[in-house]
Amino acid sequence: MMAFACKREKENMEVGSVWGREMLVGAANVFLMDEISTGLDSSTTFRITKFLRQMVHVMDLTMVISLLQPDPETYRLFDDVILMSEGQIVYQGPCQNVVEFFEWMGFKCPERKGVADFLQEVISRKDQQQYWFNKNQPYQYITTTEFSQAFKSFHVGQKLEIDINTPYDTSKTHPDALVKHKYGISNLELLKACFDREWLLSKRNSFLYIFKTFQLTFMSLVGMAMFFRTEMHVGSLENGGKFFGALFFGLLIVMFNGMAELALTVMRLPVFYKQRDSLLYPAWAFALPIWVLRVPLSFMESGIWVVLTYYTIGFAPGFTRFSQQFLTFFAIHQMALSLFRLLAAVARTEVIANTLGAFTLLLIVSLGGFIVAKDDSEPWMSWGFYASPMMYGQNALVLNEFLDKRWSAPNIDPRINASTVGEALLKSRGFFTEEYWFWISVGALLGFSMIFNILFIVALTFLNPLNDARPVIREENDIKNSMNHSSNKVYEGTDMAVRSTSGRNGSTMEKRGMVLPFQPLSLAFNHVNYYIDTPYEIKARGVKDSRLQLLKDVSGAFRPGILTALLGVSGAGKTTLMDVLAGRKTGGYTEGDIFISGYPKNQSTFARISGYCEQNDIHSPNVTVYESLLYSAWLRLCSDVSTSTRKIFVDELMELVELHPLRNAIVGLPGVNGLTIEQRKRLTIAVELVANPSIIFMDEPTSGLDARSAAIVMRTVRNTVDTGRTVVCTIHQPSIDIFESFDELLLMKIGGQIIYAGPLGDQSHKLVEHFEAISGVPKIKNGYNPATWVLEVTSSSTEIQLNVDYAQIYANSTLYRDNQKLITELSAPPSGSKDLIFRTKYAQPFIIQCKACLWKQHWSYWRNPQYNGIRFITTIVIAGLFAAIFFKKGEKIQQLQDLLDLSGALYAVIIFLGGINEHAVQPIVAIERTVFYRERAAGMYSSLPYALAQVAIESIYIAIQTTIYSLFLYPMIAFKWTAAKFLWFYYYLFMCFIYFTLFGMMTMAMTPNQQISAVLVYFFACLWNLFSGFIIPRPQMPIWCRWYYWANPLSWTVYGLLTGQIGEDNDMFEVPGAGNMTVKGFMKESFGYEYEFLPVVAITHVAWILVFFFAFVYAIKFLNFQHR
Repeated sequence: MMAFACKREKENMEVGSVWGREMLVGAANVFLMDEISTGLDSSTTFRITKFLRQMVHVMDLTMVISLLQPDPETYRLFDDVILMSEGQIVYQGPCQNVVEFFEWMGFKCPERKGVADFLQEVISRKDQQQYWFNKNQPYQYITTTEFSQAFKSFHVGQKLEIDINTPYDTSKTHPDALVKHKYGISNLELLKACFDREWLLSKRNSFLYIFKTFQLTFMSLVGMAMFFRTEMHVGSLENGGKFFGALFFGLLIVMFNGMAELALTVMRLPVFYKQRDSLLYPAWAFALPIWVLRVPLSFMESGIWVVLTYYTIGFAPGFTRFSQQFLTFFAIHQMALSLFRLLAAVARTEVIANTLGAFTLLLIVSLGGFIVAKDDSEPWMSWGFYASPMMYGQNALVLNEFLDKRWSAPNIDPRINASTVGEALLKSRGFFTEEYWFWISVGALLGFSMIFNILFIVALTFLNPLNDARPVIREENDIKNSMNHSSNKVYEGTDMAVRSTSGRNGSTMEKRGMVLPFQPLSLAFNHVNYYIDTPYEIKARGVKDSRLQLLKDVSGAFRPGILTALLGVSGAGKTTLMDVLAGRKTGGYTEGDIFISGYPKNQSTFARISGYCEQNDIHSPNVTVYESLLYSAWLRLCSDVSTSTRKIFVDELMELVELHPLRNAIVGLPGVNGLTIEQRKRLTIAVELVANPSIIFMDEPTSGLDARSAAIVMRTVRNTVDTGRTVVCTIHQPSIDIFESFDELLLMKIGGQIIYAGPLGDQSHKLVEHFEAISGVPKIKNGYNPATWVLEVTSSSTEIQLNVDYAQIYANSTLYRDNQKLITELSAPPSGSKDLIFRTKYAQPFIIQCKACLWKQHWSYWRNPQYNGIRFITTIVIAGLFAAIFFKKGEKIQQLQDLLDLSGALYAVIIFLGGINEHAVQPIVAIERTVFYRERAAGMYSSLPYALAQVAIESIYIAIQTTIYSLFLYPMIAFKWTAAKFLWFYYYLFMCFIYFTLFGMMTMAMTPNQQISAVLVYFFACLWNLFSGFIIPRPQMPIWCRWYYWANPLSWTVYGLLTGQIGEDNDMFEVPGAGNMTVKGFMKESFGYEYEFLPVVAITHVAWILVFFFAFVYAIKFLNFQHR
């Protein structure tokens, strides 16, 4: 690791870390910057560093910057350098003395070698010897510890030691130099600033709130249609059930509408933690504006629901009752928002937050008093109802309705001790019957809201983000074994097919390795243009053209055994050109001719013989390095390559790319865990090389790497080229060595035009001669990096200053005409050649594709404890809770409330765990979908094997989950122990959980991101709940709504579960207002359930699963949200 320091001493400064521009504009005097040049070209990096140097010297700042591949010009801008290796400082001092130190140690930097590159390689075991210049003494490897100890004897190190040990004279410190306040401004100003920012974010996030409003309006219209006032009769016990259902549905809608706060808060936490730890503001200043600015939102959403549904459904007339229901829904919405914010702050990650949110909803809804009556639960569970905010919301709503005078008719059922029908309905469901409980309930909801918001502030204050980056650390033994196999030195200047090792005396050579056959291919392209539809932002600036041209008349040729660099300033179109040539663009319009060894390019064939190393290093996070390579080789090498040959090839390639020490390392997620950026980059290249391609595209293979790692990667690339393959790389910040390792250069300028295409020549002399011949172009300085120089002299500002058009100069040059001759030659097939034809679209047959995909999914799921561990823990906890809440509910049905409690128990058993599965699977699908896009573009497999593998592995885990769930719940609810009843119970649970999971996978595949997918899931969850047959039975639904009951998978599961357990029960039980009836007769009359219909219900579950599965397959096959 290289750490460069721009440093000037200043006493007692305020320290702050740099996190982008928000820190540069602050009051900090010490700045720590980590890898600020990643993704930038060398010219841009130079300009940024030059500006920072001016800040340091003019404003008397202290600045420490780590850079990965600084070119010599950028390196010279620094005052001091800190060189580190293996956690030890090798050198710290002025830049002009660092070369002197290593010469003192016996190592010399070559003339055309960048000092930064030399510093990183001279401390490397594999690169050190080449710099040893003391021929009078035999070379011996000098370790980092030896360098560090020697530095203390060097004059710079001695001076540093004296400076460190000299006590600072505090009497010279100005009294105002010390920081006296934790934050830069007063608490009031902090609060105002956070309020202003939150208001700005709310306005910019207006689409979400507009969409939520539309969604709420639509659901209110659905509720109106279901519970229209002409169908809502009042005054008797039989009519109360529909009003209970309507109020419960409204309560669920408002509660679920607040769940969007969960995803929004989790998404904002990384920025909050960064700013909190940088002391921009305290947690309370962040939380209070969110709390206050959500109050108008609660008023609006509660108002929409109440205004649209209150009189159309036919609730108690009168402004007071209307106002009280509005107040109740407002309090419920505020409580829901604050609850989900708290859960997000505690969970801190999306997967945990989704699971915890669904689990919390399960608790508060199950203990709300509607699914199971409070009086019907076990006495030791009553505390749970009082701890549930939902219980207070449910009580406030039903008290407001059923204590109205229109429900004051005398109660004629002697079995219920109540004077009026309204009180009888409340008592039959275990609700309170006194008016004052309404105000207690509303007060409790507002109290819960306040408590949750306070706890939210506490969580933000004391909790830290999970999953800090944990790069893989190489084991010392592994490194030694990798570096010195059998006491031999592994030389790097070998090719991909043959590796050579020698003893230390160099007298013997032993060949080892392997060669897989491939056909060298050329790629020629002529007059290629690429357009996209003009973005709205550009049209807003006055541009009237419907298309925006990104590539303009681009022509060139790439040949086997020649390494070509694509160079240009940021935005010149390098990656665009590579994507167009590789066929990776997902949109836009391409014109021009592309030939592969003289034949027109066929994309399906081209994917088989080409490799594309993407810049973003996309890999499945939960497999090892070796498994990633084996998987790629399995699906991309020809089917006639044996398993043993394939494994040997993978092993050889791992050594070539220096991945052998990381063989068993988990890949992980970028910036979260697993491999470092450099290790991921080498894995990306290796994944493509194991496919044995003829043409390889590499998009910025050295971005994000330090100079030595970049050198390792480029040696690998060079070795690949020497085997006769065609390799093209885009490159941003090449050192002199890396730049001159290329054979040819294709240089582009902004606008997508080529300004040079040809050989570099020895020490880049052909490139330099071409541009120095242009009048006004400054000569290159001795030792200057040619890549940096050519980017500087061809920049837009220089072009304007010189009044030249480099693209036109190139088009009129002899070099352009020579290139056109070469393109013409390569665009015609060689005599006796044949076009590439493969018998099958994919390298492996369908069965092998399925097997390989299932193998990878198995390891991905097995090593994902955050997903599967939480899944099983949640299942056990939920099963235990439901076992307690619904204890012995299926033992004996003696009255109607017993049947309703059992129906509620089975409804809750499926809806909550199914919903948790549905939400939890979406982040998994989102991550794997990105990998799928890369693998599908590489022609590894079709969509069907991928989908089958993911569904199959999910089904295995769901089967285990259902087994745990069933064995917990079935005996605790006290259903009858018969094989048929238990198997029906298990079957419906299993199928239900599968279609819930598949529905979550399907919605994720059909939408561009998890936020939109979550909104879609919420929308259908509301519809599924309303039409499930639990809130309102099918016979009581208006005739115009019943079609959706049959188009609702959840209604079939409720039908199957309840009917499978008690559908043939002929025992008598009490029905208020109707005397005694048999269970079977009541279910047929009131619910529309018939036991004889169960086989049809079972088959329908299979149909739903197939519908969701093929919709998932269709979505991943035809929808691509990766815009390129």
